[in-house]
Amino acid sequence: MSPSPPKPLLLLPLLLLLLLLRTTSTEAATRTANATLPPSPSPTSSPTPPTTRTPSTSIHSILDPKQLRALQSMDIPTAKDPCIQPSPHNATICDSSSPFRHLVSLHLSNCSSDLALSYTALKSLSTLQSLSFTNCPVTPTRFPLDLALSLRSFTCIHSLKHLTGVGLSHFVNLTDLTVSNVPVNTSGLYVVLGNMHKLRIPSSITLLENLESLNLSSNALTGGIPSNFGDLISLKNVSLGSNSLSGAIPDSISAIPDLAHVDLSSNQLNGTIPKFFAEMKNLRYLNLANNEFHGVLPFNLTFMKRLAVIKVGGNSNLCYNHTILSSKLKLGIAPCDKHGLPLSPPPAKDDSSGDGSESDSSDYDDGSDDSSSKKEGHHGPNKVVLGLAIGLSSIVFLIVFLILLSKRCG
Repeated sequence: MSPSPPKPLLLLPLLLLLLLLRTTSTEAATRTANATLPPSPSPTSSPTPPTTRTPSTSIHSILDPKQLRALQSMDIPTAKDPCIQPSPHNATICDSSSPFRHLVSLHLSNCSSDLALSYTALKSLSTLQSLSFTNCPVTPTRFPLDLALSLRSFTCIHSLKHLTGVGLSHFVNLTDLTVSNVPVNTSGLYVVLGNMHKLRIPSSITLLENLESLNLSSNALTGGIPSNFGDLISLKNVSLGSNSLSGAIPDSISAIPDLAHVDLSSNQLNGTIPKFFAEMKNLRYLNLANNEFHGVLPFNLTFMKRLAVIKVGGNSNLCYNHTILSSKLKLGIAPCDKHGLPLSPPPAKDDSSGDGSESDSSDYDDGSDDSSSKKEGHHGPNKVVLGLAIGLSSIVFLIVFLILLSKRCG
């Protein structure tokens, strides 16, 4: 018998077979894994890491570059975004527009005297709705029209060295205007305020202690008359008619010594009419018509005759004391009952209780016209008696004529 082969030679084919089967299964698993994974980027593309995202421009957008340069020209720090972290002395407020945000409010305070306020910088800030200067003694420049029309609030206190009435008059959409301790070159207050139909009365107006005439009528003013209105101690004429003012007449008005003309007509003023008007020695014109006053009219006939014009009509809850004032007075309001309420609906309005025009010399009638008309009624004989006398005379004449004629014929 031949000898048996060595055992290592018999194991060699078996090891080769196992190695082949393992390699085949590894390649199949790799192909399966590759089929379930997304395709790999090409070598020329640069993949974006999955943890990195581009921020939303609507949330993280920055200030418009033009406006950023404008702030820089005004020495306002811009190292940090002014829309997120405004300077404490130069407050800024931005909108939320994208891709760039825009300024809607800017307050400049404690400025350097060499600050350059250029027309170009202001023109780039035409999105502002509020512009304020406090202690900024810089040389002013002309305000661009786009900025003037955009502004709703303008404040200038100890700033800009001087202003012009014509320049301020371009701010026609203002609701708030404050100018204090600044020389204003203008021929009159109406030049500044004449076209500001949306303006409310700011309390700062009472700082004009040398003002003698104030006419803000027909300007769509809202709110109340400032409580310190009496600080206008030099005022002689005030006209606030045809607005939308509300609230009571402030008592401080009684402190204005030379006030002669007061027109508060056609508003929404309410409360009772103050008694102090009767104590104002220089008052000659008082128009409180077409408001919402109530109660008893606190004036007597002596005071009313001292006035050239008094108008109180158009106040449906206002009445007069008929034991003090005659019913012949054409006031446009009803007499009071014992409770101080209108006794009847107010009489129909006539021209004398109208809108406050000065064409009528007075709003009351002392009865002199009635007496003159009665005298006119007694001039000459009664027309009926005169007719009867003429008729009887004609009949007598006819009878006499017939008698004479019959005698002549006989």
